Amino acid sequence: MPRLDLILTALAPAIWGSSYIVTTSLLPGQSPLLVALLRALPAGLLLLLVVRQLPPLNWIPRLLVLGALNFSLFWTLLFVSAYRLPGGVAATLGAAQPLLVVFFSAYMLNTPIRPAALLAAGLSIVGVALLVLSPAATLDLWGILAGLGGAASMAAGVVLTRKWQPPVPPLTFTAWQLTAGGLLLIPFALFGLDTVPSFTSANVIGLAYMSLIGGALTYILWFRGLSRIEPAKVSLLGVLSPLSAVLLGWIILAEHLTPLQIAGAALTLFSLWLGQTKLRLFRAKTAPQP
Repeated sequence: MPRLDLILTALAPAIWGSSYIVTTSLLPGQSPLLVALLRALPAGLLLLLVVRQLPPLNWIPRLLVLGALNFSLFWTLLFVSAYRLPGGVAATLGAAQPLLVVFFSAYMLNTPIRPAALLAAGLSIVGVALLVLSPAATLDLWGILAGLGGAASMAAGVVLTRKWQPPVPPLTFTAWQLTAGGLLLIPFALFGLDTVPSFTSANVIGLAYMSLIGGALTYILWFRGLSRIEPAKVSLLGVLSPLSAVLLGWIILAEHLTPLQIAGAALTLFSLWLGQTKLRLFRAKTAPQP
């Protein structure tokens, strides 16, 4: 059921959009890399206890690459970008991911570069920029490079996750990747700590949400989708993350929506519709006839 697969996969970036509110409300002042570590590793270990299956030795190098691209490197660059750039600039740079996926898929999966995919990816960048970018935003070279690097890391992770599909259920594959990514984050998180962290009950609730819901559940849905849907269509769903963040800010924090933000939201949804519809029609036209 392709539509159900798409809806379930879309839940992941929609939930990721809540990370901003959870982080600022329940995890203020905590080290971002420590939060990333505690988001990935406990979720991965918990899922390993559930699936009770360790990866074969010949899969470990691939899992380390996937864990680094999808979690360790991606989250590290994401935080560097967030530190050095206004949130709107960082989100706009992250929106380049669908465009990068189109080219990475062509190189790694021999997928044809389709005009509809390029147009949808380009419109998604413009839509996210209108949605989150402030006219007063300042730029920083290292922040821009980190933002683009994070988008490239996640894009490569998306394509390689589709290319490297082990003969195990998505739950098991998610457990392996989360654990690998969490283990790789340990030295970065510990290096950035000045003192032993302490956690309040609100911090624990926030970490539990980020790990179990924003980590384990969402990545099970995300990797499940990648095993069934082509990467170009899955990556476009990422625009739901900034859209969800803005809508949650409007609903929960009573933030004001400007006409430009409303236009940006409409354009991101249109780019999503365009990508899903046109790519599906292209696939139907090029499918071999019985």
